[in-house]
Parts: sequence; C-alpha cells; structure tokens
Amino acid sequence: MSPTGALERGRHACQQLRWRDAFELFAAADAEVPLRLDDLERMALAAYLIGHEDDSTAAWSRAHREALRLGDAARAARSAFLIASGLMFRGEIAPSLGWLARAGRVLEEAEECAERAWLDTLNALVAMFAGDPAGSRPTFARCAEAGARFGDVDLVTMSRLGEGMCLVLLRDVDAGLGLLDEAMVAVTTGEVSPVYAGMTYCTVIGACVENFDLRRAREWTSALTRWCDAQPDLVPFRGNCLVHRCELMQLRGDWTQALATARDACAQLSGPLTWDTLGSAYYQLGELQRLRGELDRAEESYSRASEAGRPPEPGVALLRLAEGRIEAACSMMRRALDETEHPPSRARLLAAFVEITVAAGDPTSARGAADELVQIAGGLPAPYLHALAATADGAVLVAEGDARAALPTLREAGARWRDLDAPYESAQVRVQVALACRALGDHDGATRELDGARATFERLSAQPDLRRLNALSTESAPALAGLTARELEVLRLVATGKTNRAIARDLGLAEKTAARHVSNIFTKIDVPSRAAATAYAYEHGLVERLG
Repeated sequence: MSPTGALERGRHACQQLRWRDAFELFAAADAEVPLRLDDLERMALAAYLIGHEDDSTAAWSRAHREALRLGDAARAARSAFLIASGLMFRGEIAPSLGWLARAGRVLEEAEECAERAWLDTLNALVAMFAGDPAGSRPTFARCAEAGARFGDVDLVTMSRLGEGMCLVLLRDVDAGLGLLDEAMVAVTTGEVSPVYAGMTYCTVIGACVENFDLRRAREWTSALTRWCDAQPDLVPFRGNCLVHRCELMQLRGDWTQALATARDACAQLSGPLTWDTLGSAYYQLGELQRLRGELDRAEESYSRASEAGRPPEPGVALLRLAEGRIEAACSMMRRALDETEHPPSRARLLAAFVEITVAAGDPTSARGAADELVQIAGGLPAPYLHALAATADGAVLVAEGDARAALPTLREAGARWRDLDAPYESAQVRVQVALACRALGDHDGATRELDGARATFERLSAQPDLRRLNALSTESAPALAGLTARELEVLRLVATGKTNRAIARDLGLAEKTAARHVSNIFTKIDVPSRAAATAYAYEHGLVERLG
C-alpha cells in the first residue's frame, strides 16, 4: 500500500473510531514518508486511545516540534497540553508540570488566544487536586468565559469540570454536581474531543461515587459504557469504566458479573502502563471476594490495592473481622479514622467501624461512630449515605439493648436500601431486625426476617453471612436476651470451663476484649459468676446447640 493510500485509510479509520487500525495505518505511512502535522496529531491521538502511551507521547512531541518549526505557537502548546493532560490523568504530576512549563514558555510571545486559558486551566487543576480548590475556582470561571469567547468547547468543558470539582471539594456538593452535569452535556452530545471526553466522564463519575450520589453515578456510568462500547479499541478509560460498573453491580447484587468485571478492570489497568485507578480495581475485587468468603484471595487483592496506592481500609479490617481477629480490626479502623478528615471518606470508615465494634462488644465506641455518621449524612442529600447511617444507628441500638427504639430506625434503613435496589444491605438490615424482634419476644417475626435474609445471602453466595446466620438460627430465643453472636460464642466457651485467656486465644481476641465480653454477658443475663453463667447456658441448651 502506498503512503498516500495508508493515510487516507488512516483518516477514515479515525472518523469511524477504529483507533487501532488508524494507528497502524499512520505508523506504516510514517515509516515511508514522515507525517505532516495534521496526521502526526491524528496518530498521536490514536496511539493514546489504544494505550500506546510512549508512541503517543513521541508523536505529540514531534507534532509540538513541527508546529514550532511552522511558527504556530498555539498549536505547539496544544500538543504539550495533550501530553500533560494524559500524564495528569494517570497521576504522574511531575512530568505533567514539566510539559505545562514548556507550553507556558512557548506561549510567552503569543497573542491572546485560547491556549493561554488552557494553560491556566490545567495549572489550576493541578493546584485544585493539590489542596487549593478555593484559590483555583476563580481561574476556572474565567477560563470557561475565555473558552466560550474563542468557541473552544473542550476548554469550556474542562473549565466547568474544574469549577464543579472545586465546589464539591469545598462541600457545596449540590452546586458542584450541577456544574459537572453541565460539563457532561457537551460530552454526551459528542462535542468534546475523545481525550477530554474520557477524562470528564471518569472525573464526574468518581465525584458522584465519592459523594454517594448513586443516581447520577448510574446514569453517567451507563453513558460512559455506551461511549466505550462505540470504540472497541479504547484502553485509557475502559478500565475506569469497569471499576465504576463493578461498584454498581455489587450494590444491586450482581456479584458474579461484578467479579468478572473487577478481574477485567484489573487486567485493563495493569500491563505495560499502570493507571492510578488500578488500586481501586483490586480493592473492588477484594471486596467481592471477602463478601463471598474467599478470604485468602481477598487478602491478596487488598494487598495489591495497597501496593497500587489505594488504602485497603475498610475492606481489610472487615476481612480481619471475618477471620475472627476483632482486636486487629478495631486497631486498624481506629488508625484509619485518625488519618482521615474528609467527611465522605470518614463515612465509609465509620460504617465499618460500627460493625466491628458491635461485634467486639464495645457499644460505647460504636455509638460514637454511629452518631458521627448520622451527622455527616445530615449534611449531604444522598440516599445511600442516609441508608448507611440508619443501618449503623439501628445496629448500635440493638447492641445497646434498646430493641424497641431500634426497630423504626432499622425499618427506615431497610426501606432506603430497597429504594436503592441494594439486596445485600437490605438482608443485613433484616438480620438486625430479627435480633430486635427476638429481644422483644417476637420469635415468629424474627424467624421471618432471618428466612428472608437467608434467601438473599444464598442467592449471592455470601458465605460468611450464611455462617453467621446459621449460628443465629440455632440459638434458642430465650437465650438471646440481647446477646450478640460473639457474646454467645464466648458464653459457650465459659460454659466449657475456659478462662478469659483461653477464650481470647480460641477466638483470636485480646484478653481484655474477652474479659469485656464476659462482663457484658453477666450483665445481660443477670448472673453474678461464671458458674451461674454456665448454668444459664446449660438450662437454655446453648452448649448443646452451639457445640
């Protein structure tokens, strides 16, 4: 094929979004006759979109130099911006700043142009993510106006994106997400070029997920999926799309498909180039493995998430809980909370901390975490977060022995989870409702709730939850008396004559935690001694039933 024929076919492939074919055709033509500026830019774009980062950078670097040779400073700066943007999206800030500095030098003698506003926008993005959203916001507003004046839709979109993210980071979430929606309008109508469209999709969806706006996250993830599917060769944004799809699949109970999607995301985001969302992909994989009882695999996935820069909490702490290492789980969560100030990030940690401290027989710590979670939820109009807070509050009320107050809170939580189409979380709430019903003497109601939860856990293959449910189902109703599943385990061991130290060793607890459980048990069943507790256990068939 002649170079001219390859170029024509390469341009046609670009129009059809066949990026791999386009890159190969341009590369073949370039090997015969060096490409001119327009086709160099097309080859650079195609290379970027199929994940050939080095080839893309090389082509855009050549386009940068060729534009300089032609005396077109603005176009030279554009190539530098695209290189910088790609590096920034991957989390490589230092080399991105280097290219921005080069673009700034190129534009020193240029007349007023959109590229000057581009430089300000990209520098403002760096400053915003470095912790200065308040200082960056006026720059984005000014650059959006410049973009409109110069008719540069990409610039307007990225500036709106930046201003919206500033508002979100400044906790004006409603206004911020509204601006992000506005930025997405141009993306979904095809007005924005592929690189900046992909970056906008991923940034907006990430902000929605971070702030618990699942309605928006679902809608924009569906749009991103369609956008990716229309470009089968796409690499840079497909892995991010898969991570978000996995999160939403997990919530709606499609765990088998979510597992396959998480593995696909890990494969897409690793390889010759490692993307900064690789840690999130491994974290999602670990979450699903933990929920299904694949604890060794979950351990490995959380470890890989940590290596890729994604903190493994709260998932790894909940893994320790599933392993029976409650003291380790508590210590891990206290440390993570000490290091986390951002309210949405704290909310996820607090929900897990409540679950862990309730299991540890520490309702005081659980109450403090639940109250903070309720307070955070009060500041965000996010149904998911309100469901999370109501679940935590209800579970703590059950642990505190106030089953009557717990029931309306848990009923509210269950309704919220059902509205969100979240079957696993709904089933977890049903277990708490069953505990409250038992404490109030409604054993038929408790059985009904446990049976409903079991059906969901069986469908999802939620093995750890099924094991906990089996333990609850074999407990006699009178023996429950407000005791948690962990306290029943401890009582059984007390009845076999074990000391606190032996109980701690058998259950993977600290000795002081075992002692606290024993003290709580004595209070709940109103006995003064280990001998009386042993008699209580035998009277109610606990040793026989749990043994």
